[in-house]
Amino acid sequence: MGVGVENGEVLMNLLANVLLDPGRASPEKSAITTVDGHHVTYADLERLSARLAGLLVREYAIDKGDRVAVQSMKQWHLLALSIACARIGAIYLPLNTAYTDRETLVLLDDATPSLIVRESPIEHHTARVRLGELITRAQAHPSDFSDVACDEMTPAAMLYTSGTTGRAKGAVLTHGNLVSNSLALNAAWGFTPDDVVLHALPLFHTHGLFVGAFCALSSGASLILMESFSAREVVRHLSSATVFMGVPTYYVRLLEEPEFTREVARPLRLFTSGSAPMLRSTHEEFISRTGHEIVERYGMTETGINTSNPIDGSLRMGTVGRALAGVDVRVRGASPGAIEVKGPNVFVDYWNRPELRESEFTPDGWFKTGDVGTLDEDGFLEIVGRAKDVIITGGLNVYPKELELVIDTFAGVLESAVIGLADADFGEAVTAVVVPHKDARLDEVELGKLARASFAAFKVPKRFIIVDELPRNAMGKVEKARLRSELSVPPGS
Repeated sequence: MGVGVENGEVLMNLLANVLLDPGRASPEKSAITTVDGHHVTYADLERLSARLAGLLVREYAIDKGDRVAVQSMKQWHLLALSIACARIGAIYLPLNTAYTDRETLVLLDDATPSLIVRESPIEHHTARVRLGELITRAQAHPSDFSDVACDEMTPAAMLYTSGTTGRAKGAVLTHGNLVSNSLALNAAWGFTPDDVVLHALPLFHTHGLFVGAFCALSSGASLILMESFSAREVVRHLSSATVFMGVPTYYVRLLEEPEFTREVARPLRLFTSGSAPMLRSTHEEFISRTGHEIVERYGMTETGINTSNPIDGSLRMGTVGRALAGVDVRVRGASPGAIEVKGPNVFVDYWNRPELRESEFTPDGWFKTGDVGTLDEDGFLEIVGRAKDVIITGGLNVYPKELELVIDTFAGVLESAVIGLADADFGEAVTAVVVPHKDARLDEVELGKLARASFAAFKVPKRFIIVDELPRNAMGKVEKARLRSELSVPPGS
């Protein structure tokens, strides 16, 4: 299995082989364990992926290049389905389960899938099937499948960018993109078949699917699959794991659990964080509580992971580390400048958006990430913010992260988000939205005094707005576009 024939030449299915070959050496080894105690061996995973591939081809006429949209609550069968699509050469299209029908329909119209895997009906012309029904019907199909030949340039997946404004863009990722990133991460993070990843992330996103799950499977490690994140449940299962991947919010919630102790965390060799920047205070409290450092890395939908801090204890807090093997990162222009990336991990194109090739890539082939940062002499990258979030006030640039890092140290402040709001005099007025620590009382006047002592006059926020929490998306990123929209509306209008 795992090979096809093209023009008389035997070709492999690149992604399927990388995900399945490690388990073929130990087919009865646990690939996935659910928190309710269900065990799935590597042989089980391969057999179900073969049955699903056969079902998709024979009953739904899914062919190489067809899109299979999947909008389903997290369960282990989704991993088998994603591998089945790889074995066919189909494009796996996971959709956020939080999308409304209106949002989902827009994406379906753009992607034109051949099948939708989803529980509830939706008014769309594409055939729909429930995941449970798909699994049941797959049992009538053979447990082996002759994989379609797919090389590094064959599209494997499509993910829509998480932008909150403008038309959504479907980033097309190839077999080569996903395989190169998994292998680079396995090397950087020291994955072996002895590892056990406690998996609490969603499976509709790069972080949960292509980093968390694919790193485990491509290294022959095991997964403990949680349906969703619960700090209490994570604490309960940590002693069975060696690796935990999360977003900053997960670590904040874990530190709120009294039972999350040094002893509980002792079996872990690696904690990683991404998808959003982590507060220095969270880093420091985590180290104090557990003795472990959290390894931050930098990635995005279009590229997978680009950089990572080292795991040997020489990480630099506040940075996202150095470029992974095979990946090039540069900062163009005056520092802080535009971050650009090049390598086998970088996607090929946006779906049906050929006009973006010229605007999103440089003439010499580097992808414009849209992030702004600095690169030190040792190659460690620091993210300052998104280019679109840079505030231009009175003709001068203000980088939100620079202010946020300082404001977060003010007494009583848990976290902050700095944004620009329209202003008749300055173009944009620097505005700080601040969340207090539990039981702390913040005063806007006092915050202003502290800011004036800390920043040049043009950087000092014109307003401090105190809120209970910052709006975040599914991966924990602060939704600054939403903040700007909400705060631009006059009260009572």
